[in-house]
Amino acid sequence: MQGAENQAQQQGQEQQETQQQGLSQVGGETPDYEKQIAERDEKIATLEAQVAEAAKNAETAEQLRGEIAELKAQGESDRIDFKLQLAGVRSVKAARALLADHDNDADKLKEAEPWLFEATGKHAKGGNAGSDTTGLPNAGAASDEGKTLKHWREIAGLTDDDDTKKEG
Repeated sequence: MQGAENQAQQQGQEQQETQQQGLSQVGGETPDYEKQIAERDEKIATLEAQVAEAAKNAETAEQLRGEIAELKAQGESDRIDFKLQLAGVRSVKAARALLADHDNDADKLKEAEPWLFEATGKHAKGGNAGSDTTGLPNAGAASDEGKTLKHWREIAGLTDDDDTKKEG
């Protein structure tokens, strides 16, 4: 926009020079006033068109700046949502409501408000695969009862041989 203003100033100076030349010709033999007036009017029209174009470009640039700012804000919002989801948040909306209280840091929020996040890793399951948070196996979970029974028999000092002797 400054370039357009500088160009307008230069053309304004040229117009003043043209007017001064016209005044110096007044004392001359045959001044062509109509030609000078037409040239001046033409320059005025050119300058007005340039000013209109500069204003149009400034308006377009401002509109684009607004769109860029909006997209940047949306990108930042999406980045925060993705980070919360990766951290295992149960509710992004609830996490967003509390995030400002924790310096907009998902890790700080997770540390301060663990109830808001899904439990993951060994600590959440008590180290038992296939069990819920109580540490007990799920009712529908597949298990190897024969292996478990054999393990407990070994601990009790009973062997499979003892069972076969009783039967026979």
